Amino acid sequence: MLTAARDAPYGGDAKVPQVAETLRSPVMATKRALIIGIAGQDGSYLAELLLSQGYDVAGAVRQPVSTPFENLAPMRGAIELFQADVLDELSLVDLLTSCRPDEVYNLAAPSFVPMSWRQPVLTAEFAAVGVTSMLEALRRVDDSIRFYQASSSEIFGEPRDVPQTEETPLAPVTPYGVAKAYGHFITRSYRHHYGLHASSGILYNHESPRRPLDFVTRKVCYAAASISLGLQHQLEIGNLDARRDWGFAGDHVRAMWLMLQQDEPDDYVIATGETHSVRELVQCAFDRVGLDWQEYVRVDESLKRGKAELHDLVGDPTRARARLGWSPSLDFDGLVHLLVDSDLERLRSRLEPAETVSDV
Repeated sequence: MLTAARDAPYGGDAKVPQVAETLRSPVMATKRALIIGIAGQDGSYLAELLLSQGYDVAGAVRQPVSTPFENLAPMRGAIELFQADVLDELSLVDLLTSCRPDEVYNLAAPSFVPMSWRQPVLTAEFAAVGVTSMLEALRRVDDSIRFYQASSSEIFGEPRDVPQTEETPLAPVTPYGVAKAYGHFITRSYRHHYGLHASSGILYNHESPRRPLDFVTRKVCYAAASISLGLQHQLEIGNLDARRDWGFAGDHVRAMWLMLQQDEPDDYVIATGETHSVRELVQCAFDRVGLDWQEYVRVDESLKRGKAELHDLVGDPTRARARLGWSPSLDFDGLVHLLVDSDLERLRSRLEPAETVSDV
């Protein structure tokens, strides 16, 4: 079943958040984009970017369109939402026929890697079979539609090359990575066999205040903010020595859009090109609030990924820099400060009503 809804325009004070404002350009001929998985972190940032570029934006969600999606609140009146089953090819055909997009961005897949060990079948359905359904539907409805597939650094798993490029052999080790590798290969296959303008972005870890607290960046930054306000007393963490190539989600979605503006489709590594440890993340976050992290952080062995821990995942974004003109706008410290400051603002806003009542 396919349903759609568009809310009434937002009030006069509403505006697209700052990340989109920095990307505003002269108005181009109106294009229409469809974002599969628009309510997530990446989908919401991408929607803001596309709106700032003058697009009509539609999004597909699994839940009823009346759901109050928090990430979409600032732009809800400017987008159109459709409820669709991304595992049902006929549902996707109906969706494409209704939307008639110029560009489709497929961001629909579970993104929390550890969960893929507990739900490997579901992960495979969305990240592998769902991509195939989307490509088949697109080919049947209009093969001129440009398509973006959200790939992942997890496809490299235990990489042969450090840093990784677009030519590095795939060696995934998690159910998520395996499923994403299938999605990566099937997108490339349809590009070569059918001539589709289909590109994959091999995105490394990218974070923002819209990440769920399950992710280590949000967990750490939220804890630093909460502890500084006396709302939390301790942070339990796993492997402090684990390293990641962390970037800002707003930067990474800009790369997605740039890929579909190229004359020829291709695959691109989107990364900062440098890694930082969880220890560095913790220290930077607690420094931001003026605390010594060693007084509040405890290592919990049960939180370590063990043999599932990935090493040496760092991307080489040379192709993206050269062909797309892409580069990150935030460095590591800037990203951590953004996350901590955002959590401080949220927590303080929740405290203010209670403090006001207690003072009466």
